[in-house]
Amino acid sequence: MSKVKIILVMLTFLAIAGGVKVYKLYEAMSPTPIVFWQTSNEENRQSIDHQLWGDFLAKYLFNNVEKNIHEFDYKKVTKQDKKLLTGYLTQLKDIDPRVYNKHEQLAFWANLYNALTIEVVLKNFPIESIKDIGDGYTGPWNKKLITIVDQPLTLNNIEHGILRGIWKDKRIHYVINCASIGCPDLPLIPLSGKSIEQQLEQGATRYINQPKGVQFIDNQLIVSNIYNSFSVDFGDTQQALLEHLSNYATPALKTKLNDFNGDIDFEYNWKLNAPH
Repeated sequence: MSKVKIILVMLTFLAIAGGVKVYKLYEAMSPTPIVFWQTSNEENRQSIDHQLWGDFLAKYLFNNVEKNIHEFDYKKVTKQDKKLLTGYLTQLKDIDPRVYNKHEQLAFWANLYNALTIEVVLKNFPIESIKDIGDGYTGPWNKKLITIVDQPLTLNNIEHGILRGIWKDKRIHYVINCASIGCPDLPLIPLSGKSIEQQLEQGATRYINQPKGVQFIDNQLIVSNIYNSFSVDFGDTQQALLEHLSNYATPALKTKLNDFNGDIDFEYNWKLNAPH
């Protein structure tokens, strides 16, 4: 057993013994910008084509109305469509996002993150959870999965060093998906530079009004552990978090949030976001 794995096992044991939740490397990382990617050209009004990603999503991602979640049917993805996904990622590999404006860049990186996540799950499927990939502790988030402009990138690089690090917009959490039920739903259509602001708002509204995002059970407020792990993005105080949630809540939920003054419970479902 490697030293890293031994340490993780020990930390897990200590955390369980002490009643403390253990968070994987996917979570709780600081949003530190990668300087290389901070360049943009705001005069460039060109759009990046994400049609291949849209075609792929249309075949396998669907809205489960009964469960009120988006599910991805990994089991049904054909070899031909796996090549379609590879073709889309190859297309993105040949793009230098720095020559585009910030809105187009944001859509580029979020779509890339989501597509890479789906690809890495497909390569390891069948699995019960994305955390099962690799050593079963750190998942795929530190694996070098793609090279853009000669820069090898991991999912953590994209999420924490580029998306969170450069944009510093809490709503980004609502449009990227970690292939888990507890995560904000994978968007049904690709993100686009022209619609990104609306898509960010829609993502926040959807998640906060889903039970996996925010719910009350017997007057106890239970919210996604995303708000705990990434509290630096949502506010370091409970009041700041409640205000954020209230901004997107339906009227009935908003009233409950505004009246709430107890302790918040945090939960998260790491089960794969596939039909079960």
